[in-house]
Parts: sequence; structure tokens; C-alpha cells
Amino acid sequence: MEKILVIQTAFIGDAILTLPMIQKLKELNQDSQIDVIAIPSTKLLFEASPAVSNVIVLDKRGRHKSLFSIWKFAREIRAQNYSKLYSPHRSFRSSLVTLLSEVRETFGFDNSALPHIYKYLAVYRNDFHEVRRNLELIGCKTDENSWKIKPELSVSKERVESVENFIAEKGITNFIAIAPGSVWETKKYPEKHFIELIDKMSSRNLHVVLIGSEKDDDLCNRIVSASGQNVFSSAGKFDLIETAELLKRAELLVCNDSAPTHLGMTADIPVLTLYCSTVSSFGFYPYNSRSRFLSFDDLDCKPCGIHGYQECPVKTFECGHNLTPAQVMTVAEQMISKN
Repeated sequence: MEKILVIQTAFIGDAILTLPMIQKLKELNQDSQIDVIAIPSTKLLFEASPAVSNVIVLDKRGRHKSLFSIWKFAREIRAQNYSKLYSPHRSFRSSLVTLLSEVRETFGFDNSALPHIYKYLAVYRNDFHEVRRNLELIGCKTDENSWKIKPELSVSKERVESVENFIAEKGITNFIAIAPGSVWETKKYPEKHFIELIDKMSSRNLHVVLIGSEKDDDLCNRIVSASGQNVFSSAGKFDLIETAELLKRAELLVCNDSAPTHLGMTADIPVLTLYCSTVSSFGFYPYNSRSRFLSFDDLDCKPCGIHGYQECPVKTFECGHNLTPAQVMTVAEQMISKN
């Protein structure tokens, strides 16, 4: 059995966007074992992928922070005798692990840190979606539609029941999911705009469920407190796999340019992504046929960075404020009516 290793130690959204690549890799190498190096926060995602055999955790902010610990980690990887290694993550640490692991055939992007250590380099196409870029990394030639592969997650019976119990206990029906959080402040659609948007939804007898991690709990609770009836928060109540299961039951997901956009792709539901400081052309937009995105782009300062910042560099945050709740609601209603 051939053993293949994938390194993806980026955030949750990037991890989800790696799943189609891994699924295709398994399809092309059905008798192979595919293992993934991941960070603690994405371990659960890769464990839920039907294409992944084992998940190896690289705790780069904890016990694997030092160069010596990375060397020890790579020595353990070397002992596993992988024949191929793919690294969609382009960081210095991922390249260093690749180098020290001494895998015979290694594949990376031409804009990776230490690109010369990879035996094969794929061109990182800025005009491609991240899923399509990752497929090119494993040698798949794609056209405008063939790359649009749904990320697959296996869900246990217990997780399904947990979600169904939450919906039943709250009396939730015909709901819109909203994810107001993000790691980056300038990616967050303004809180007051989300509240106004939710009020518009509530006036149309739509239920709203806010989703997010424990870190989003305060934000979601503030929004619930400022909103009317039939608005609920699930922030911190579910893990990533359960949240994906919850989304399968939603009419629509409205979110920032962040991980929930990609979680919506695993649920294959309509997703409306709101771009504040970033833009869709970076290649991280929702890509199923029923999804859309909105962005106020008439600004010289936009985009201010691929990730955004913790504070608007020009102190105005017009990219967020100028995208009005009325505009968002108009598009959301169109998407619901077509669903």
C-alpha cells in the first residue's frame, strides 16, 4: 500500500478547501493510505473526511513551536516511509517539515517558502479559486466547472441527534443561518448591520440561528439580545462537524469572508458571503451554483490585505459600513425564493 502525506497546517477555512484535493487524490490512488498533518483546531475536520486514514497533529503554537521540536516531529514522519508528500500550505514551517521528512517525491507551489526543496512545483494561479489551485497541485487539469467538488464530511449518529435536539427544543423552523464572527476584525460585517439585517428577516417570519465558535459567543449573544423573537445562538454549542450538519437544514447562510463560507460548501446550501476588507478575486468565494457574494468595492483602499487587519488602516471601515443591510436583504430574499 502506497502511503501519501498531505501537509495542511493553516486555519479552518483553508483546511476545508483542501478536502476536495484529498478526495480526488484518493480517487486517483484508491489503494493508497492518505494521512494528513494538521493543527489541533482542524484535526476533527480531517478525521471526518472519508478519504483520510490518519491525522497527525502539529501543534505549532504549543509543543512543536521550537525548531528542535520540529526536527523531532519530522524524524517521526520520516520513520513512516511515505512515498509522496503534498503541501498546499506554503509556510516556512511546512517546507521545513517537508525537507526534514526526506520523502522521495514532494509537491509544493512555486510561491512556497523554500520552493527549491520540493521535487515538483505547481504554479500558484492567483486567478484560480483555492480549490482549483489545490487540484492543480496534484496534477489535475481542470476547466471552469470540473474543479467544483463538494468537500465531504462523515457525521456520526450522535452528532446528528445533537443538532436535531437543538432544533426541536428551540422550535426552530425555516431558518437562516448567520455567522457574524471572524479571526480578523476588518473581515467582520458591522454588528449593527447584522442586527438590522436580522430585524428585517424576523419581520418576514424567518427564524435566525447564529453560528460560531466559543470565541464568537459574546458577539452572538449581543446580537440575540438586540434582536426580536425567533433569533437563537448556537455559538460554542457545536463542534465543526455538528455545525456543518446544522447548516444542512438552513435555507441560507449569510457570513463574512471566513471559514463558515467554506463550511457552507460542505453542507451544499446557498451561501451569501459579505466581503468587507477583502475581495472575492483572492479565490476564497462560495462556489456552488446557488451561492453569491456581495462587496462594496468603490474604494481606493480595498483590498487592504489578503487577511485584513484587527483595525481598519484608514480608520473609516467604509468597506463594511457602505454595504447596507437593505442591499444584503434584497439579495438574501432572491436566494431564498430560488431555493
